[in-house]
Amino acid sequence: MSVDVTPPAPSGTEPFLRLRQPRTPAWVAMYHSVADPSDDPYEITVSPERLGAQLRWMRRQGLRGVSMKYLLEACAQGQEHNLVGLTFDDGYRDFAEHALPLLQQHDCTATVFVLPGRLDGENAWDPLGPRKPLLGAEGIRQLAECGMEVASHGLSHVDLTQADDRQLRREVSGSRAALHDLTGTDVQGFCYPYGHVDERVVAAVREAGYGYACAIAPGPLAGTYALPRVHVGQGDTAWRLRLKLRTNRLRRRVLDGTAVAR
Repeated sequence: MSVDVTPPAPSGTEPFLRLRQPRTPAWVAMYHSVADPSDDPYEITVSPERLGAQLRWMRRQGLRGVSMKYLLEACAQGQEHNLVGLTFDDGYRDFAEHALPLLQQHDCTATVFVLPGRLDGENAWDPLGPRKPLLGAEGIRQLAECGMEVASHGLSHVDLTQADDRQLRREVSGSRAALHDLTGTDVQGFCYPYGHVDERVVAAVREAGYGYACAIAPGPLAGTYALPRVHVGQGDTAWRLRLKLRTNRLRRRVLDGTAVAR
């Protein structure tokens, strides 16, 4: 079943994230790498075949995966029904190789949280597991040109709650400026490395000019600048996705700027 939901563009006089209570809870999925999951101690890798099956399942349910920018604009207009936010952390090169063609095949978009301080680098922050190459400048520009939202994961993937004020500003504001220079577009989204966030870090992201930020399970900080997400992995077959979706609806935590769906 194909669903085409195109929200009207927000008025230029309205803030980017002037959110109202949506009719149904929004669901935000968190992915990382799309590759061979056989050596995956952190359980953050899905195979291209599994991702394809998950996208097919979503479309059969009448759901469409979209970027966070698109989802939040739809929420602001009350037109988020049947939309699912798709996010991919760390900016692995395998997103362009494997995820992008599948998203295009299923008429979906996504937000990719990248690390402009590690262009063409690797996931050196992971002490276990295989080294995985990260996107470079050309790969990031390609994603933007293909309609994906490019957003920030900081410069170098550090725990911002442990950073001093200078490093925090560099990771948050510096990454936004670097991505703007790379893509030529305004960068609205931020994602906290490791999901670690506190009030000081939230304030830094807000002051840097971002429109929203994604976390994992931010607890009382949940809101526009700490949006919870649902982890989706290799083990998530159709019945598990259905269970996660139903559980999410039961929680009824909606995107209204102070509480969000989990």
